[in-house]
Amino acid sequence: MSEEIESRRSPRFTIYRGADARNYAEHDVMPLEGITPTMAEGLAHFQGAGAGDGQVVKLLYAAPGFSLTYVWFKSGYPLPVHSHSSDCLYNIISGSLQIGRETLSAGDGFFVGANVAYTYIPGPEGVEVLEFRNTDKFNIRFQSDSKDVWEKAAITLAAHRAAWSREQPPSRATHSGE
Repeated sequence: MSEEIESRRSPRFTIYRGADARNYAEHDVMPLEGITPTMAEGLAHFQGAGAGDGQVVKLLYAAPGFSLTYVWFKSGYPLPVHSHSSDCLYNIISGSLQIGRETLSAGDGFFVGANVAYTYIPGPEGVEVLEFRNTDKFNIRFQSDSKDVWEKAAITLAAHRAAWSREQPPSRATHSGE
């Protein structure tokens, strides 16, 4: 077998440690594509309003043809409508989210096919999800080219930012009486 094909083959057995997971910003896993000037301006405003304070996104594991990501969106995080170039299976491990008319919580999940636009709203305690993808490289495409949509998201970020500094992942939050 050629070295190139061999190097793209998934390992037969691998252990990964959550403590070793790194933030997506440290990887070249998910490039932005199709960004218009309006989107670029909106994303800059979105980031400046506190987008990073409301989310934790870590690559847990990647091998050719597979990846696993941990995501924690804090309560009310305004996840922009977007799509990815790969299929993805989402499993909620803690907290809840609203997707369309459905409320999903720990043990629930959903599948989103490649290039299907979606969004969801984290519940009052936030949401932690695992994302299983059938690839180790995929894109992200934001769908809105409206200044008003990006401004509304930035306002939501700014409104939640102070509370997010005290928020813990739902899986670690202490509940009274427990």
